[in-house]
Order: sequence, then C-alpha cells, then structure tokens
Amino acid sequence: MREFDVRTDDDPPGLDISRLAEWFVLYVPGAGEITSARLIAGGRSNLTYEVGDGTNSWILRRPPVGHLVATAHEMGREYRVMSALAETAVPVPVTYVLCEDDSVIGAQFYVMQKVDGTPFRRASELEALGAERVRAISTRLVDVLVTLHSIDPQAVGLGEFGRSTGFLSRQIRRWSTQFQATKTRELPAAAELAQRLAARVPEQSAAAIVHGDYRLDNVLIDDNDQVSAVLDWEMATLGDPITDLALLSLYQRLARLPGGTVVTDAADTPGFLSEAEVRQRYVEVSGRRLDNFGFYLGLAHYKFAGIVEGIHYRSVNHQTVGEGFDQYGLLTEPLLEAGLAALKEQF
Repeated sequence: MREFDVRTDDDPPGLDISRLAEWFVLYVPGAGEITSARLIAGGRSNLTYEVGDGTNSWILRRPPVGHLVATAHEMGREYRVMSALAETAVPVPVTYVLCEDDSVIGAQFYVMQKVDGTPFRRASELEALGAERVRAISTRLVDVLVTLHSIDPQAVGLGEFGRSTGFLSRQIRRWSTQFQATKTRELPAAAELAQRLAARVPEQSAAAIVHGDYRLDNVLIDDNDQVSAVLDWEMATLGDPITDLALLSLYQRLARLPGGTVVTDAADTPGFLSEAEVRQRYVEVSGRRLDNFGFYLGLAHYKFAGIVEGIHYRSVNHQTVGEGFDQYGLLTEPLLEAGLAALKEQF
C-alpha cells in the first residue's frame, strides 16, 4: 500500500498509541502488545493505519481529523457493509471489531484484516505491467462492480441499509448541503449544475448496493492481477447502481481536466479499457441499461466536486494529513463546468 511520509518516533497523526494499545489487546482477537503503527493513507478520506504486534498486522480506519460534515465518514457504515459482504463473491477484508467509544483515540474506528495487494493510482505504476495485464485488471475492475450490483441486499442483511426510493434526488440535495457546509468561496457553477440536475432526474434503475466511490485505487490488485479487496466503503448505501458506473467514468476523464492528475491518471495507461469499453462491458455482464447516462455523468461531476471542495476546506483549515491536498481546490471549478457539459452527452 502507498505510504505517506509520517513521524516514526511518535504517535502517527490522529492515533494515540498509548490509549489504543490497552483497548487493542482486549478487543482484537489474537492481538498482542502493539509495537508499531504507521499511517498508510490520509487526508482525502478516512485515515488508514497499519498496526502490528511484532507478529501480526491489522488495518485500522478512523475519520479525518477536524471539521466533519454530518453523516460523512461513518465508521459503522464501512464496518457494516464489509461484514455483510464477507460471504459473497465481492472481495472484502475480514472485519474484526468496531469501536464506537470516542474516548479511545478521539473518534470511532474499526479494525480489519490486512489484505495483500496494490491500490494503483498512477499510469506510471501500471505501465510496467504491460498493456495485456492492464487490460485484464481494468476488465476485472468492471466485473467486480457488476458482482456487487448483482447482490440482493436483503439476502445479506442490508435491506435497511438505505432508502433506495428517491435516491437520485437525495444525492443532489446531499451534495448541495456539502457545498454549503464546506464553503470557503463563491461557486456559481455549483448552483447551476444542481438546478439542472434537479430539473431532469430520470426514472431510477433497479436498486442495488452502491459503493459510492468505486475506482482503481479503492481496490487492491494482487500479484495475479485479481481484485483481492474492495476498500473505502464510507459512502456505501442502497441506491441507483448506475451512479457507481458514472463515477468510474469520471475518474477515467480526470487527467484531462486542469489539476485532475492530482487525483489519478491510471486510466491513461496503455491497455486500460476506454470509457466506451467500460460501459459496454458493464452492460454486457450486468444486463442493465444506461438510459440518461448524461444525467448520471453530470451528477458524478457534482458529487466529486463536492468531495474535492471538502478536501479544499480541510486543507485551508490545516486539517489534512499528508502532502498535495492544497492542490485539490484547483479542480473544483473545472469539475463543475465539465459536469454541465456532461449533461448534454448522448450514448
């Protein structure tokens, strides 16, 4: 996994080792005394740490430090959905325990299995694999998404995981609220995009478990080019699965937007399925239709602009952990303008 440059002679940012150590031995099966803890991902989303006792290692997830929007970064949501998917064909880490006591490390957190694999984010990381392997990886990325969307939520205990009815309209309202809660500047294109989306909400696709932020660097790829785990379920819910596909399409476009390479340029790697190939593969395997996909792309841009603006808010308030987050604010306006253009696309 990708490692940030963090302190090694002190507690990692956001983690009080002395408080955690006592709890860890009591509640994590088979754990001994903690001898190591390091931040392996932080700042843009929930914070992720590798914690070890000298023999075994685990992954711990907690929310970002600082200002949080209500309903965002819910540890219980991630823990619940991964636990429910444990016996399905969707690869997820084993979950061990959820701690809802904020007094331990200052926030809720959970502990899960450490799964071997790489979260590819850059074309430079993928190029060494060769075009054939890259094509296989990107194809499997789509297939796992189809597998997730094929699962009956009721059958895995997620029938009440969210309200699927009215999902698309609620998404517009939710991200409008996000823009207001993290406001540091005027963004007239955000209001315009929200209005246009609200005026053309389509009939919703058959409900499914929605990941909410499905992309290549939110999965782990093992040495056999298989998806070994799907991670980062903080926005998972029940809703319209085409929103996942649209967001995946947006991530394929990011490198062409001003500032977009700060997020990812993996889809520019030779061999990676094109946008059209991703959509075709999804339709062929899932049997779902992609009517009104321009709306879904517009919504994906609006949502991701809201995510980026939240990162910008935390960055200007010195609440991010890691480097490069001061660049995210440059991407918000290009995303909103691209979202307005995407509404007009036909497929």
